[in-house]
Amino acid sequence: MATEQPDIHFIGTHTRYSSWTSRVEAVLEYFEIPHTRQFIKLSDVKTVSPSGYVPFLECRSLGGTRICDSLAICEFLAESNPELPLWPRDRQLRALARSATAQMHSGFSAIRNSFSTNFLAHYTGNVPISEEAHKEILKMLSLWDTARKGTKERLAALGEVDEGFLFGGFSIADAFFWPVLTRFRTYGLPIDAASEDALAWMAKMWNDPVFKRLTHRYYEQAKDPETRIEHYDDIFRGRDDIQYGQFPEDWTFSVPGK
Repeated sequence: MATEQPDIHFIGTHTRYSSWTSRVEAVLEYFEIPHTRQFIKLSDVKTVSPSGYVPFLECRSLGGTRICDSLAICEFLAESNPELPLWPRDRQLRALARSATAQMHSGFSAIRNSFSTNFLAHYTGNVPISEEAHKEILKMLSLWDTARKGTKERLAALGEVDEGFLFGGFSIADAFFWPVLTRFRTYGLPIDAASEDALAWMAKMWNDPVFKRLTHRYYEQAKDPETRIEHYDDIFRGRDDIQYGQFPEDWTFSVPGK
C-alpha cells in the first residue's frame, strides 16, 4: 500500500548558508508540519526555479502551485494550519509580531549585506563594522528588548504563560530573527548594549532543542563538499588581521559577564 505524501514539498538552498531557506525550515520543524524537502546547490537553482527564486513551496492539493518568498510561504503555512499558533493568538501580540517580522524581512540591509549567512563560521580579529551596520545592530537589540518587555506585560495582563520567545510562544517572528541571531555569533557582533530581556531571548533560542537539532543539520551538510559555497567562506580572506575558523558543534551561548 502506497504511503500518502505530505501536501507540502519544500525546496531551498542548503540552510547553513541561506537565511531565507532556514527561516521556513525553522517554522516547518518547530510546528512539525508534515512536508518533504529538497535542498539544492546554489548553482543548481535555475534548474528547479527558472525565476531564480528560492525557497519555494509546492502545494500538492493545489495542483503543485508554487509559493515563493519566505514571508509569503510562512503566511501560507499559517493560513493552512489555523490550529497551530504560527502567529500569536492574541491580536495585539500578533500585530506586533507581524510588524517585527516585516522589519526583518525588508530592513537591516547593512547587516545583511555586510555579514553574509554562514551558520558554522567563526571570525575573530578586526572584523569591520560600518557606522550604518553599527546603528542597525543597536536597532536590532532594541527591537528584541521592546518585543520581550511588551510581551511580558501583555501576557501578565492576560494571565497567560510567557514561554520566553519574542512574543510569548515560538512564532514566525522568532524564525525570521534566527539567521541574524547567528550572525552575531559568526562575526562577533557586539551585544554589550543588549538588555537582560534581549539576552534571555538569545539564550532561549540557542538552547532550544529544535534549534540544536537544526544546527546539527548544518554540521551534517558541511560533511558534503558539494554543499560548500566558496565565496561565502572566509569572506575576509587576504586580511591578516582577521582569522577564520569554525565553531564546534557543542558550543553554548553564555551571557557576557555571567
